[in-house]
Amino acid sequence: MHDAAVMNEVLGIARDAGFAFAGIADARPSDHAEAIRRWVAEGKHGSMAWFADDLEVRIDPARLLTGARSVLCVADRYALPKRDPRSEVWPPRGRIARYARGDDYHVWIRKRLRRLAARLRERFPSEEFRIACDLLPVLERELAARAGLGGIGKHTLLLRPGEGSYFLLGEVITTLDLPMAPTAGAADPCGGCTRCIDACPTAAISPYSVDASRCLSYTTIEHRGPIDSSFHRPTADWLFGCDICQEVCPHNQPTRRRAKAAVDEHYRERMVDLDLFEVLGWSEADRLNATMRSALRRAQLSMLKRNAIICLANALAKREDPGLRARLVAISQDPSEDDLVRETARQVCC
Repeated sequence: MHDAAVMNEVLGIARDAGFAFAGIADARPSDHAEAIRRWVAEGKHGSMAWFADDLEVRIDPARLLTGARSVLCVADRYALPKRDPRSEVWPPRGRIARYARGDDYHVWIRKRLRRLAARLRERFPSEEFRIACDLLPVLERELAARAGLGGIGKHTLLLRPGEGSYFLLGEVITTLDLPMAPTAGAADPCGGCTRCIDACPTAAISPYSVDASRCLSYTTIEHRGPIDSSFHRPTADWLFGCDICQEVCPHNQPTRRRAKAAVDEHYRERMVDLDLFEVLGWSEADRLNATMRSALRRAQLSMLKRNAIICLANALAKREDPGLRARLVAISQDPSEDDLVRETARQVCC
């Protein structure tokens, strides 16, 4: 069969699996290997040791599968462009990043990737296929851009011009030699725009690079220790993650065309925010129950309480509440509380 026909067949199988977009990238090493090594050497990965540990494998996807020639890249849309309507509610609530408001994308994408890989093995029994989607250390966004699924924005996220950046990614690495689509290597979608850079509350973004150690998505989700007090006020009401750089992006502004875009039912919002007082009182069983089927489970109970305390302190800066302040003081002195929770309460009370 002609290479182009094989490519179209593979992409058709991916679309049949329900993914919004699919494309083919070759399995060559990253085009930005030195920049990535320098980023790690400068400590911009923060405490995410797993990123540094797997760095050389991450840079070269062919290390994950002997004889790898191609990477089938897929994308799912998980949210539509819109702003969260905010009102001065009390008790205060903490916002959740959009990717975690529905079912855990890892479960749903992996399930379909496994089915996709099984179909490909049936069709091409002499070839090997291995799925990724956070199961393996790969540079998902670079591969997706190389496959023509979009361009990389200044906030480092995959952007489809006119369609936004609310996409989840997955990959199938294969020994099957497939040609890349003619649209591979999408052009810069940002031009002279700097809205994400200007809006980032912690100055984490520089053009096409993010200092993860300063990013709210890192401090609230990945970082397991105390959050530096200089990041408390910028955290505002973000309990888990942050969407600011995407909210301000011109490609993510609501339009009639974008309003009609399809979002897989598994990603539809179930939890937009949480009552911060309730989070403070959670037991481990409460956390497991509240975060069932959700990516929020990535954050430990002590981390969610830590984040809730910071959000509540920010709410106190706008509206004094003696009862809330007394509760934070009590937590700071409670020997039964986790050290991280107690230390965070001390930070905001002093």
